[in-house]
Amino acid sequence: MLFLQANPVAQALNSAEWVFPTAEIFHIVGFGISIGTIAAVDFSLLGGGLRRKAAPRLLRDTAPWTLTALTIVILAGLVLFLTMPLDYLRNDSFRFKIIALIFAIAFNYTIHRKVASSENISPPLGILVGSVSLILWVSVVAGGLFIAFVTA
Repeated sequence: MLFLQANPVAQALNSAEWVFPTAEIFHIVGFGISIGTIAAVDFSLLGGGLRRKAAPRLLRDTAPWTLTALTIVILAGLVLFLTMPLDYLRNDSFRFKIIALIFAIAFNYTIHRKVASSENISPPLGILVGSVSLILWVSVVAGGLFIAFVTA
């Protein structure tokens, strides 16, 4: 684990005052965009939100934005992680966030995508998938919010 803390990348990142806040901005804005686009599809699956657009069309329209924003989130998150890797690895909230993120991404690009892209979604299935998706993404955000408040 010491190699994480004493690596040249972490030293370079920690030597500039602007790196962490800049990465944090990209991380938060990326999450806002990605979760916002996913939530729009989820609300459509729940029978609310943008009723004029069916879930399959919303999914097609938002997919590039979601993927781009998630890529930015992950890259910025890696930068943030590398500034204090041991502190993050010891943080229960961080570990919860990463586990929730893995489940949320896996769910989003498997079950969620299959159901949301279907033209004939049964309302109970749409409600179930939309609800699970929202719960997973809210869990990711909650885990991230509590990182600052949970100490090892």
